[in-house]
This record gives sequence, structure tokens and C-alpha cells, in this order.
Amino acid sequence: MIKILANDGIEADGKMLLEEAEYVVETNKVAQADLMKVLPQYDVIIVRSATQVRKELIDACPNLKVIARGGVGMDNIDVDYARSKGIAVINTPAASTRSVAELAMSHIYALSRNIHRSKKEMSTADADFKGLKSGYSKGTELAGKTLGIIGFGRIGQEVAKLAMGSNMRILPYDPYVEETELKFNIFGNDNLNLAVKVNTVDKEYVIKNSDFITLHLPFADGKPIIGAEEIAKMKNGVVLINTARGGAINEDALMEGLASGKIYGAGLDVFDNEPHPRRDILDHPMISLTPHIGGSTKEAQMKIGIELADSIITYLEANP
Repeated sequence: MIKILANDGIEADGKMLLEEAEYVVETNKVAQADLMKVLPQYDVIIVRSATQVRKELIDACPNLKVIARGGVGMDNIDVDYARSKGIAVINTPAASTRSVAELAMSHIYALSRNIHRSKKEMSTADADFKGLKSGYSKGTELAGKTLGIIGFGRIGQEVAKLAMGSNMRILPYDPYVEETELKFNIFGNDNLNLAVKVNTVDKEYVIKNSDFITLHLPFADGKPIIGAEEIAKMKNGVVLINTARGGAINEDALMEGLASGKIYGAGLDVFDNEPHPRRDILDHPMISLTPHIGGSTKEAQMKIGIELADSIITYLEANP
């Protein structure tokens, strides 16, 4: 009988699908330090970002058939090594697309109208309502502004559709995508479907010509996508958004850009040092913050659970 340890949890719908396939699913959290002793009795482990599945753990689990990651990034798993041992490593690249895209746009809206600052300052006992109204009376409309999108896969394309709905100009860059078609399905109108052809541009052009820049690529080989050199080429008053991976923006360069005024503001969902981001980032008034919740909506979690279950069942049935 197949035994599955959902160490970082799984939504009820996904768990039900696995149990209907007559698999045993256990959701009690096992501490990282105890996994070497516990995991060898399981065939499958399901993780999110909290649990690490490294070479030593893999070597201790001769029965392990599948490592399943709920979400996109797999930097907490030694993927190549696991696959070299005949273990399937799967993730859920489509399930959280909309959730991450909406969060990126939420940060853009918050910064363009100072929503993040207004909430904090209005809640103080001595808040000057009239002063705040005057101070925040010169927000920025998104219509007509240029959004640079670095990384034009599923999430980047979903961000593009949302931005186009706000009448923004989009400048997408992706090293692997030259041209794609964005498909719009108008809710409640089954017969109204739109398709827009989009060509990507080079990264340098995006950096130099965007009012807002949002990142949807992982950083490779430990090198940030955006550092001091890239920031120096940007428009004055640029806004940077990172809902991709901590480290994609060099945090020292970001803080220097904010201090100089080169960068107007930043929206961050991910950080170098999680779960303890640096204090100057947390305290900065022009950084809109969320605690790594890009894929954390009820809808995304349900889709992640179902996608995980479907992938696990499909693999195990094909590889009994």
C-alpha cells in the first residue's frame, strides 16, 4: 500500500483524491530533524517551502518514489540528485498563477496610491487626517504607464493581462520566449474571447523604459536579476515589484536606490532572509510588504492540492 507524508499539508480536495485512489495520506508535521528516521517508511513526500529534501535525506529513503512540491520553486529540493536516483520530482506550476499575479498588481496599486502608508499613518492616535489627505493627494494613475515584466511565463503573462486591463503598456522580457498570445476570457460571456499577440523585448530595453518593473524569474547561480548596475539604468522614480524569489533583487542596491530617490518604491513578497527579513526593509515607508503569500489564496491552495494529487496518481499508476 502506498504511504504518503504530506509534511507541509495538503488541501482537503487533494487529500480526498489520494485516499480515493486507496493511498494512505498522513498530514502530521514531522520536524526536519526527525525526517531521517520517519520518512523511510513512506513512498511519497509532499512539501511546500518549509521542508528541505536534500541528498542525505534522499539517501536515507530507499522506498521513496515521488517528491511532490506544492508550488513552483523547488530550491528546497535536490532535484537533479533525486531524479538521478529514479525518484520523480513534481511541482504545480499552474495552480498559483493567478494568485501570484494578483498580488504583484496589488503591490503596484498600493504604491501608486500610497495605500500601504495611509493605513499605517491613519491608525496612529495623533493622525492628522487633513495633513495626510494633502500629502497623499498626488497619487499616480496606472493608465498609460509602462510595466516591465521580467519573466514571461505563466505568471508574467497573467500579470500582463491584468495590467492591460488597467490600460498599461507592457514590456515583457524572457530569455526563452520570443512571441506568445495572451488569451482573454470575459467572465459571463462564453462567446467573447480575445487573443492578443505579444512579442518580448530585450532586458536592457525593459530596464531603461519602464515606470514599474515586476520580476517573475528565479535568480540563477546566486546572482540577482536586479542589482546596482541595472538600477542605475532605470528611469528616475521607478517602482520595483518582487513576488518571485528572495535574492532576485540585490537588497543593498534596492535600499541605496530608495535612499537616492532613483527608486520611488518597492513591493516585496519575498526576501533574502526568511522568515527574518532585514529591519531596514521592514521599516522603510516606501516598501509595500507581504510575508511570502504569493500563492496563498483559498483558490490556489485548492488547485495546488488537486494538481498534486492528479500528478502523483498519474505517475504511480504508470510506474507501479
